[in-house]
Amino acid sequence: MSIGVPFSERYQAGSSLIHNMDARLKLLLTLAYVFAATLTPVGHWLAFGLLAAPLAVAVAASRLPALLIVRRSALALPFIVVAIPLLFTKDGDTLFTLQPFGWTASEQGLAAVLTILTKSWLSVVAAIILTATTPALELLRAMRALAVPRILVATVSFMYRYLFVIAEEAQRLLRARDSRSARLEGRRCGGSVWWRAGVLGHMVGSLFLRSYERSERVYAAMQARGYDGELRFLRHSVWRLAEIAVAVALVLYMAGVQVYARY
Repeated sequence: MSIGVPFSERYQAGSSLIHNMDARLKLLLTLAYVFAATLTPVGHWLAFGLLAAPLAVAVAASRLPALLIVRRSALALPFIVVAIPLLFTKDGDTLFTLQPFGWTASEQGLAAVLTILTKSWLSVVAAIILTATTPALELLRAMRALAVPRILVATVSFMYRYLFVIAEEAQRLLRARDSRSARLEGRRCGGSVWWRAGVLGHMVGSLFLRSYERSERVYAAMQARGYDGELRFLRHSVWRLAEIAVAVALVLYMAGVQVYARY
């Protein structure tokens, strides 16, 4: 059976206003939005609704499929698992008692859990819009233009590029394993669980060695071509006044939501 590469490109090609917006502004706005969502007080649902409005506008303007947003935003669900203990540790009005442990859930604990989930989901959706409407190369260019240290930009660049290379290498190993495995009718192939674990361990070790050897070859090739740690680009983006005005308006809107949520 063929096993596909587990990593796929995050960028969704398009020609919308969000796609054509300067990557530097999109990155700054995403960071500002994440901070705004994080700083919103616990249980202030109207403020969260006001913060969700720009996301809805951005999704509509970018013409991204709603199913894609919902599927990728499932990344926020694990945060609720971490937050569940708050349901039973925060003091407040009792909702129910979990028998036979005697754990008491409170309304304040439930508000804290739902707030963490909401903040996580809003932040993840903002990141999804950024990565789905901006090519990886443009994000790297934006990071370097915003004075992010070059060693960090280079690390992110290599990590993103070679995730796909390692995934393809893993796919070849899996295909080789499947081609050497026989399946008897009515019986499972591959031996016991311990045998399968041993095979998996050998595959992981082989993948590590192949990746290490490839990295040595790539490093030698880059040195031969004069690489000094700086990612260089052929063109540089120009700040556009209209986009700056929109960005400033959005920042003021988010600041206004924070002021409203507190006063």
